[in-house]
Amino acid sequence: MERQRLYIDGTWMEGTDIKTFHSINPATGERLAEVREAAPQDVAAAIQAAKKSFSETREWRDMDVQQRSNIILKIADVLAARRDELAKVETMDMGKPLRESECDADDAIHCFRYYAGLIRTPEGGCYEVNKGFGEMHSYTVHEPIGVCALITPWNYPLLMGVWKIAPSLAAGNSIIYKPASNCVLTSVKLLEILEEAGIPKGAANLVLGPGGTVGDALAESPDVGMVAFTGSTAVGQSIMKKAAGNVKKVGLELGGKSPNIIFADTDLEADVEWAMIGIFMNQGEICSAGSRILVEESIHDAFVNRLVERADAMTIGNPLNNPDIGAMVCEGQLKRVLAHCETGKKEGAKCLCGGERYTEGECAKGYFIRSTVFDACTDDMTIVKEEIFEPVVTIQTFRTEEEAIRMANNTNYGLAGGVQTRDGARALRVVKELRAGITWVNCCNPSFTEAPWGGYKMSGIGRELGIHGLEEYQEVKQINIALRPGTVGWYTN
Repeated sequence: MERQRLYIDGTWMEGTDIKTFHSINPATGERLAEVREAAPQDVAAAIQAAKKSFSETREWRDMDVQQRSNIILKIADVLAARRDELAKVETMDMGKPLRESECDADDAIHCFRYYAGLIRTPEGGCYEVNKGFGEMHSYTVHEPIGVCALITPWNYPLLMGVWKIAPSLAAGNSIIYKPASNCVLTSVKLLEILEEAGIPKGAANLVLGPGGTVGDALAESPDVGMVAFTGSTAVGQSIMKKAAGNVKKVGLELGGKSPNIIFADTDLEADVEWAMIGIFMNQGEICSAGSRILVEESIHDAFVNRLVERADAMTIGNPLNNPDIGAMVCEGQLKRVLAHCETGKKEGAKCLCGGERYTEGECAKGYFIRSTVFDACTDDMTIVKEEIFEPVVTIQTFRTEEEAIRMANNTNYGLAGGVQTRDGARALRVVKELRAGITWVNCCNPSFTEAPWGGYKMSGIGRELGIHGLEEYQEVKQINIALRPGTVGWYTN
């Protein structure tokens, strides 16, 4: 069995402890690899390596921006050459259908190329200022933060890593990357690619292990200048508290309970198709999933009947064979979602399909669940309020636009939301009122490297992707220059 190791200060190593855990194929329950768990000493060594890289050797930080861009482009090229391998490993490690892993790999390639190009463009700004202090010139420059700790989730192991690694490295930082323990295999391969492309010693480090020890150590360290985290709101809150020790910069992309509002004036088949994409893509293991469908009362029956028909017909099987839906990431997550389904039934929601484990044929030993639709849901139900993070959708009805907006915003989360309507004015009114960082009109769940990604309220702070994604990993310095040196005599008559 292959052993996955740590990567610290340009060296692949076993770590100082003998502690290990295993990567499990969720479709079969089989062990894929043994993984070395980073001890506290290993995390400290990674932090010091990144600190030395940034503050002393400074090779990556001070590198000519064109040369840095060229290395990032080479990372994209190597990633492209290994695209099929990465997609297959991702599917085996995480459980999503192969075609989705292939799309993730393509997005990751594009993300590196985007940031390689972005850092070649002009930045900063010049400002006209008042002459209270004499004739002055004021301008800004963007600088790297320093040591950045990047902590990513298990639902998009490769892509979420790239969303953080690409802009952070492009900005000139030195990084410590900690992927979720559930799925580390493509993260290890990603560091192999960085090494092959020529990232200098210490500028990129990899530590593996649970968030409660490895992640906390990164968040607490005074030598870490920023921690970027994608995951649950509860863990995000914990990271904020630990990061307060040295008031480090924090970027958080957290949970969601996103509404998908469907008005009666749209194309029913198109609405059902987008609703399916919104909740069942990636087995529903998406923070922005359209997990709360709000449908206008007059089309409720027609919409729900068609949605259930489509959901019931979804194929389930080995993700490498590209079924409609793959496996849950692990047994613990499977048990968690089944418990949510039981709670929904007890609280009065009507389970129209799914809600149970799927064990037929080749799925007998894997962690599979049927696509699940709950109807007759109300705002006070647990399955409506809490993020389930699985292929489970709740249905509620509304009568007026105002009621739909109220229901959509009746959540602690604010990551995303969708509106399906042919009325352009209504679409603009509703998305303006949605308290969410990402909104969709007549679609559900697309994202683009060029556009910012992030939420309102308890769905996080900061933005990933686009120009904003680069700025997350930069400090902005103001520089003021007196064009006519000398005193201005402001303290004299």
